[in-house]
Amino acid sequence: MSQNSLATQFTDKVVLITGAAGGIGREVARALLDAGAIICIGDINTDGCDETVRPFLEKDKSRKHLIYSLNVASSSSVKGFIDASVAAFGRIDYAFNNAGILCSPKLLADVDEDEYDRVVDIDMKGVFLCLKYQIPAMINTGGKGVIVNTASTHGTVGDKLAMAYIAAKHGVVGLTRAAAMDYVDQKIRVNAIAPGLTLTPMIASRLADPELRGPLLSKIPMQRLAAPEEIVGPVLYLLSDASSYVTGQVMVIDGGTTVM
Repeated sequence: MSQNSLATQFTDKVVLITGAAGGIGREVARALLDAGAIICIGDINTDGCDETVRPFLEKDKSRKHLIYSLNVASSSSVKGFIDASVAAFGRIDYAFNNAGILCSPKLLADVDEDEYDRVVDIDMKGVFLCLKYQIPAMINTGGKGVIVNTASTHGTVGDKLAMAYIAAKHGVVGLTRAAAMDYVDQKIRVNAIAPGLTLTPMIASRLADPELRGPLLSKIPMQRLAAPEEIVGPVLYLLSDASSYVTGQVMVIDGGTTVM
């Protein structure tokens, strides 16, 4: 997709993004800002969100944006974010539900209930809450909208030592498909991306251990991790009119990992 078509698509459109303090969310937010979008960022790390938008504000202080201290696992916090975005800019055109956390590597029987609840609350319930409040706002303020959720390759296959994360990301895939069918008649499209290992700050800390890095890379046919920038194109495609006949789908972006 060319820069010109992006500018036509996203200029002055209101885009909600969760989890944009770094990694994939930051790169998508910056690409949308570069394309002229108005972005509303919800994240528990508001300092990181400031870093995300700073390069654009240094060039043009009038750039419209909103940063909201968001806990995606809290219904009142998510509703507050949606309400604040609509109050600031009058509508919601697009949303990228990207906030998430990893789990610690453990066998299922060794996972304590509190950790399971935390991972599922943020990674899956957080997406549910975002959809719950975004979709009515889109219908009420614009009559249509497009949403992309961040799942994972772990939402499409199984693996060892990641039960809570796998369960949550499979849930994101199910939520995506269910929402797409529930609201297709209201002209709301809902899709998901399923990235493989991507060099985000969360993953980088894990790969500092060479005993983990080697086995992880050996599972990837391309023999490398994705850069966060490599996930931007698929997200913008799914948000854009280029994918106008696509809904309820999960785009896997994993260097061939799940083909093996």
